[in-house]
Amino acid sequence: MTLTELTLVPEEQRDHHWEVDFFTQLSQGNLSLVAEEAQAGPDGWPYLLAETSPEATEPAQKIFQWLATRGLGLAINPRKEYPDYVFTYGMIWHFKETGLFFRAKPQVSTGSFILAQGEKLHAGPPSPEYLPDYVRNILRQFFMDQGLLGVKILVMSSDRVNYDLAFSLESLGSPPSSEHQGIAEAISWFLPPHYSLILVSEKSLPAFINL
Repeated sequence: MTLTELTLVPEEQRDHHWEVDFFTQLSQGNLSLVAEEAQAGPDGWPYLLAETSPEATEPAQKIFQWLATRGLGLAINPRKEYPDYVFTYGMIWHFKETGLFFRAKPQVSTGSFILAQGEKLHAGPPSPEYLPDYVRNILRQFFMDQGLLGVKILVMSSDRVNYDLAFSLESLGSPPSSEHQGIAEAISWFLPPHYSLILVSEKSLPAFINL
């Protein structure tokens, strides 16, 4: 189906295959901008608004590249009752780097980080492939806007297969545990959906690095 035909499929019929086809057609197609400036979505995050139509002339690939360096998401056909798709910033930059909006999602770490007795922890700074410098700059600016000037991170793994991106609770101002979920949800908008994110104390862990 064409991109236009895909947008006409009823919501209740949009399954995983629809999503894959939509991603493929969108990445190869053109868009038209609803507005030149990004707009705040219902979730409070900034999105560029764009529409699909046979008359659209702006290559979607060009738009994704532009969004990736500016920390913006993308809403497709936002003037409908519900947009056809909403891309977070994490999905945007992951597509720029890999050609995929997201990968299969492993079991995501939540709550406390517990290392079993005798279990080895592999830890270090994120690679440019895992977290590109321009994404770190955008995250750093986000935290600066919240008054947090020295946020620290560490990539950790117990098996060298599954990795957690850890944010130091101390560098986040040691917020109460009741706020952890909200903070993690905010940070996750900047990361691909399959990334595992944890907030953890630096105590008894390898040295964290500046974001």
